[in-house]
Amino acid sequence: MLVRAITAPGLRRWCRGRRGAAAACFPLGRALLGVRGAEAAVFLQGLLTNDVTQLVAAGDAPPALYAHALNVQGRCLYDVILYRLHRSTAEEPHILLECDSSVLDSIQKHLKLYKIRRKVTISPCPELSLWAVIPGEQPGDASSLPKSADQALLLTPDPRTEVMGWRLIAKKGANLSEIIPGSQVGDVQDYHRHRYKQGIPEGVKDLPPGVALPLESNLAFMNGISFTKGCYIGQELTARTHHMGVIRKRLLPVRFPAPLPGPGLPEGAEILTESGKPAGKFRAGGGEVGIALLRLAHAHEPLCVNLGGDRVRLSASTPQWWPKAAAK
Repeated sequence: MLVRAITAPGLRRWCRGRRGAAAACFPLGRALLGVRGAEAAVFLQGLLTNDVTQLVAAGDAPPALYAHALNVQGRCLYDVILYRLHRSTAEEPHILLECDSSVLDSIQKHLKLYKIRRKVTISPCPELSLWAVIPGEQPGDASSLPKSADQALLLTPDPRTEVMGWRLIAKKGANLSEIIPGSQVGDVQDYHRHRYKQGIPEGVKDLPPGVALPLESNLAFMNGISFTKGCYIGQELTARTHHMGVIRKRLLPVRFPAPLPGPGLPEGAEILTESGKPAGKFRAGGGEVGIALLRLAHAHEPLCVNLGGDRVRLSASTPQWWPKAAAK
């Protein structure tokens, strides 16, 4: 597989831009799928919410895009991040698709169902590893050049929001301290806690297939949808909701007074107001933080949930990275 290696000067500039902070690199259990061929972008364009043709446009094409694949009812099937691995329009389009590893087989079947006779090859990439890179606060050595830049295929800002740092795609077994000098390998649970604090959904637990709605899941806030690209599967309901401008529920970060005991709160547990009115449903979490789909009318009220016969309090917040108008 021919891929684009990030250059040593590019890594040096990135390290300098971190102002000496040591980055934490988190190994992600997400899968990578290669979609390659002359019609790769056109093929994906009809299946995803974002404008995939940007990845093959001439000029300053983005290195990564966030998107959802929807079912015909307009509900999320898969959340994906797309990466551009070809360097110019003169090369054959080569797009890497990141998805939840538990749905790798089903997303391959989904893509092949719509492939028909398009000039596209679809294949998993088990030889690659995916990392989230979150800048830290501790001083790190950013002056030395990486000794194994050929181990890194792509290092790009997370396309969802700046607070999620960077995405790194490397060869399996790559030495992260050589690719990003001064970096440290972190516990992936810390990455998920960071996500939940920022209200960022990722994977089937946060976005249950056939259940989650893209706009309630803040897809527009995370640069994951184009309202001008034209038709794609599930577009009708999404476009109608957008143009009506009425979204009564959204995914929000929630916090408990202390880490929950044992297995924690079951997915889909009902969240109530103090007076007992339904306020929403818990999606997933870890420790004292999580993410929940809440009615905006009750989002800033005192909330509670029943756990083992006890009433446990929790509170929701509006992420600071949201557009200011949305936070009102």
